[in-house]
Amino acid sequence: MSLAEAILLAIVEGITEFLPISSTGHMILVAAIAQMQANDFFKTYIVAIQLGAIFSVVILYWKRFFQSFDFYFKLFVGFVPAVVVGALFKKQINALLERVDVVAIALLVGGIVLLFVDKWFAKNEKNTDLQEISYQTAFWIGCFQCLAMIPGVSRSAATIVGGLTQGLNRRTSAEFSFFLAIPTMLAATAKSLWDTKDIFVVQAQESWLILLLGNVVAFLVAMLAIKFFIGYLTKYGFRLFGWYRIAVGLLILILLALGVKLKFI
Repeated sequence: MSLAEAILLAIVEGITEFLPISSTGHMILVAAIAQMQANDFFKTYIVAIQLGAIFSVVILYWKRFFQSFDFYFKLFVGFVPAVVVGALFKKQINALLERVDVVAIALLVGGIVLLFVDKWFAKNEKNTDLQEISYQTAFWIGCFQCLAMIPGVSRSAATIVGGLTQGLNRRTSAEFSFFLAIPTMLAATAKSLWDTKDIFVVQAQESWLILLLGNVVAFLVAMLAIKFFIGYLTKYGFRLFGWYRIAVGLLILILLALGVKLKFI
């Protein structure tokens, strides 16, 4: 992976991580269009740079993030389902990272869902105060997070919708989704780095430099994206993101049907 490719993917990650449009799905699409190599380093990279984007949450919400131990226990409860599912289906999840058609279908289906989410959970918006999230709510949000292991689903969308099903309003659900991403991406990054540690031994200097640069770029871009998303979501809801997902998903499926090559080398 060249530095230019790394920076391009990091910008895409930073923009899309907190939007309900799937950051992994968009990185896979961009990489396929650019015909990047879907090797082990690529698969580790698109997981690991999400950590850089996620750390923007710590900076922007640091007063909210450093809370009681009870809050961290709830994050742990929400984190556990992803650990179990990720461990059981690691090979299958990695295989999906090369499937552009899976990304397109997930974008399309998820977009249709987002068109109706605001209507389904309109009554939740009456709850304007920051709500106390229970352990049960944290667990169910964590279960929804597991859906995001399918590229194109969107971790942000899955967890926010999961929060809405538990009675949270959009803002509270989105913020908990951001917090939950921190332990989730820490664990995912550590696991990916461990599984591909040989790459970082053989090509230590180059690999670490690319990974560090990607995380820094993703962090800076995400700082801007998260502010935009919270403000827009609170005021306007999910419909725009739903239409966007549908448009991109349909476009990719049409291109694939016409025989356009959208694949890795």
